[in-house]
Amino acid sequence: MKKSIAHVFIFLSIQAIVSMAVRVVWKLLTGVPDLTVGAIITASVLSNVLALALFLGLRWAEVSPNWLRTRPWMVLAWSVIASVGLVIPSTWLQEQMPELPNLVEEQFGQVLSNRWGYLAVGLLAPMAEEVVFRGAVLRSLLASFRLPWVAIAISALLFAAVHLNPAQMPHAFLVGMLLGWMYWRTGSILPGMAYHWANNSVAYVIYNVYPDPDLKLIDLFGGSQQHVLAAVGFSMLILLPALYQLHVWMRPATPRLH
Repeated sequence: MKKSIAHVFIFLSIQAIVSMAVRVVWKLLTGVPDLTVGAIITASVLSNVLALALFLGLRWAEVSPNWLRTRPWMVLAWSVIASVGLVIPSTWLQEQMPELPNLVEEQFGQVLSNRWGYLAVGLLAPMAEEVVFRGAVLRSLLASFRLPWVAIAISALLFAAVHLNPAQMPHAFLVGMLLGWMYWRTGSILPGMAYHWANNSVAYVIYNVYPDPDLKLIDLFGGSQQHVLAAVGFSMLILLPALYQLHVWMRPATPRLH
């Protein structure tokens, strides 16, 4: 448990230090203390690359080609499908909850609206966060707890908390549970990367098509609550079969010892 907390602290420290360094350099170059969207994206890219280099270089997380040698193409495909299927149900569920503060709404919107933002949000963030939270944090927790779902739940809580934004936390926790299950079943971070990439890519596309941050599902579906519920039901017809197929197809490269 202590090792997992240390990994989370190191990940957050990297983000904070890189952000401060970029801010200092930006102020020295321009004389303006406020970061532009380009500087924010640069800080995100650098912090994710540094986290990847540190966690992989020190082998806090291990990446092996063994799982890919099992030709797990169905798992990767169903991971992407499951991610797409969860978008509307998760959004609907969050809309039923009390409204939570969105502390980074403006900044996040600026990043998503920039074409280079996809590099940070759609590509590097899924890689870095899977290496850290599944490859290092959950891997350590699974070694500490006899019940895997306890380890998965703790890792999901840490994954949600590290977003530092209450509005994102319910979805992040739900996704963290799914990603933790996928890692536990396969012993690989690659299914989680596929899922995470699809999730963030959908968020990027949706924001650029519908940039209004206050947009609700009922607005998206013509003001009809029946259409919203139909969309939720249709999405569940995508999500549930995808989860079942993942259950069927997911397996580790080498059998787990019991």
